[in-house]
Amino acid sequence: MRTVGILIASVMLAGAASADSNGVDEETIAAIEAKLASMECQMDPDDIEVEDDGYELDDVICKGGNQFDIELDADLNEIGRKAE
Repeated sequence: MRTVGILIASVMLAGAASADSNGVDEETIAAIEAKLASMECQMDPDDIEVEDDGYELDDVICKGGNQFDIELDADLNEIGRKAE
């Protein structure tokens, strides 16, 4: 019975982690966060969305308090930015 409980808890945690990252692997999240840090910006990783040709970053807050939606290509190069 204990093994079943552990298995259920593991599945629930895995499902929550998958839903939180929106299908983005931890390595990519870390790379995006590092890129944002170099731009003096930050965001909640849950707001990273996978697009056909890259990623959309919602609600990015940059130095000075400005908020943007930023688009990155598959190589994490910025290809678009829209002020919110």
